[in-house]
Amino acid sequence: MGLANPAHRTIEGLSFEPSTRILPNLARTLAYLGYIDQAQSRMDQALSEACRLGHDAYTLVTMLHVANWIDWLTCSPMVHIEEMLSLSTEHGFRYYLGWALAFRGRSLIGFGQAQEGLALLMQALAELRPTGSVTRMPILLTWLAEVYAKLGQPVKAQNYLAEAAKFVEDTDERMLEAELLYRVPGDLLAATANQAAAERNYLQAIAVAKRQSAKLLQLRASTSLARLWRDQGRQTEARDLLAPIYEWFTEGFDAPVLKDAKALLDEFA
Repeated sequence: MGLANPAHRTIEGLSFEPSTRILPNLARTLAYLGYIDQAQSRMDQALSEACRLGHDAYTLVTMLHVANWIDWLTCSPMVHIEEMLSLSTEHGFRYYLGWALAFRGRSLIGFGQAQEGLALLMQALAELRPTGSVTRMPILLTWLAEVYAKLGQPVKAQNYLAEAAKFVEDTDERMLEAELLYRVPGDLLAATANQAAAERNYLQAIAVAKRQSAKLLQLRASTSLARLWRDQGRQTEARDLLAPIYEWFTEGFDAPVLKDAKALLDEFA
């Protein structure tokens, strides 16, 4: 019987379908752990089930939210942004509208459209602040820091980094601690030629990711540090750092995050 019986599919009196509640969270967890293909497979399965079962718009938009997160984590194109934006707008889901705008803004920044991306991130912030939401806010604030740094406004970048760090400390939401508190600040420091401070941040990011078994975040931080060491002429150290974490992966080799690491390793061959 178990979950095969619809009568048992309840949480606190609310009915649910396992595929729409469990699979997206499983997919996100698998991505953090470094099982990228399995994460994508579970996410695709969840979205397919949601469509097959004709789930309500709110359930679908929450799933699209997770799908976009996984794409961002793996540096992949966020292919669910427009559907998420359309559903959020149509049904007045302000929280998810804010994140749809944020995803679109982050995507534009990745294509070199910093000003356009910034405008959307600011719209996202304007949507999200009134909701009182604190969950995952440090990510949006960190994206704002990154784009302000790209636009040559370091004071604003540092202010948003500080606000993101305060959110993490106040809420103790540390799922992306390695990325938000250390790797991204390290990238911004490296861009200003503060290489010693950047290196310290990268090493801390790697240590945090290892402690959390977040292989994907460890790879991202290791790639950033290996790139820094390459630029310093420390190619052997860079290779010895990056090769073991890259070789740990057994799947997901089509994901840009792994292709980027492999391209860097190929430089050291």
